[in-house]
Amino acid sequence: MNKPFLLLLLASSAFAQTKVDPARVARLLERATILDLHDDTTQMIVDEGYNLAEKHDFGQVDIPRMRTSHVSGLFLSIWTDTDRFTPIQTIRRTLEQIDAVRRETARHPAELALAKTADEILTAKKRGRIAILMGLEGGAAIDSDLAMLRTYFDLGVRYMTLTHTNHTPWADTSSKPPEHNGLTDFGKQVVREMSRLGMMVDISHVSDKTFYDALETSSAPIIASHSSCRSIANVPRNMTDDMLRSIAAKGGVVHINFYEGFLEPGFNDRENALKDEQARQDSIDSQTPNFGDRSRNGPAVRKINAERIAKLGRIPLARLLDHFEHAVKIAGIDHVGLGSDFDGADDMFPQDMEDISKIPNLVRGLMERGFSDPDILKILGGNTLRVMRAVEQAAQRAK
Repeated sequence: MNKPFLLLLLASSAFAQTKVDPARVARLLERATILDLHDDTTQMIVDEGYNLAEKHDFGQVDIPRMRTSHVSGLFLSIWTDTDRFTPIQTIRRTLEQIDAVRRETARHPAELALAKTADEILTAKKRGRIAILMGLEGGAAIDSDLAMLRTYFDLGVRYMTLTHTNHTPWADTSSKPPEHNGLTDFGKQVVREMSRLGMMVDISHVSDKTFYDALETSSAPIIASHSSCRSIANVPRNMTDDMLRSIAAKGGVVHINFYEGFLEPGFNDRENALKDEQARQDSIDSQTPNFGDRSRNGPAVRKINAERIAKLGRIPLARLLDHFEHAVKIAGIDHVGLGSDFDGADDMFPQDMEDISKIPNLVRGLMERGFSDPDILKILGGNTLRVMRAVEQAAQRAK
């Protein structure tokens, strides 16, 4: 047999091994409990009257598109821009968003169910409803007050990201030079109180030292709600291999972020070079009121996002799959989940992963990479259910 023909035969054989039957994808989606740990759709619900029941031609999340992907539940992010809002305004804005999530969920009782526990997610799924949960993105929202933390928990918040892009008075962010050398003594009190309540400690956005301090302080497993792998894309928001191993050793889960800037090396440099688009977005933001009618902001920013995407293009889905594959290799199959960051990353997501309806493409890609059905079920939501139960059980033991 001549060499060129042999190579062609081997290539054909490899392709045959990776070809995926669409029926296999459909069967797995029917079985799966699919949970996305981080979606910023809340801002549109508050500011634009975004109706989750309608299929939209903008944004990434609504009920029809979730149904297409058989999504079982998602955490809506409760986020406030601390560059714009004072501490008391941050609390107001936080409560406004929590109220909006609860009202939007109640508005569609046949489709949505507010959930607080792993069992409530599964109950919603059995009843044909999508579970809606809340994650607080940024510890600034508690204004250094454990009473506010407990209040948010009572209102349904089930994880808190310790920082966003600014330091809190008690924890360092990954976005700026350190001020506190990780967690302060009060920051450790915050983590201990979260463990006592049964609120997941989320270390996306925090500095490396804050990560290790939180890991050591928490009596329960911790999560990264939306972070990818630093060894592939070297940005501070991503997790090093040692952090991946450490979160796994504690029983936690890293939920892979779909934003292109955290997936593709050099993407942030190319995006930052688009000075005109950023200047126009900054101008829109500066003219948007903190409260009241903010409805003009969204369409104007989305127009700028479209212009950015036209210049940058989209990265291939394969790069997102690289992060899943690497995280599983380092942390283990029991410690990886989904944390898309949909509606929170200027619409910049990989080709074939532009919104939540495209989850089947991710499933197909994982199959093509050789992941078994049981392993994909863990990534899609099984691991998240396990870590939620572990945190709930740790809180029960603390009482």
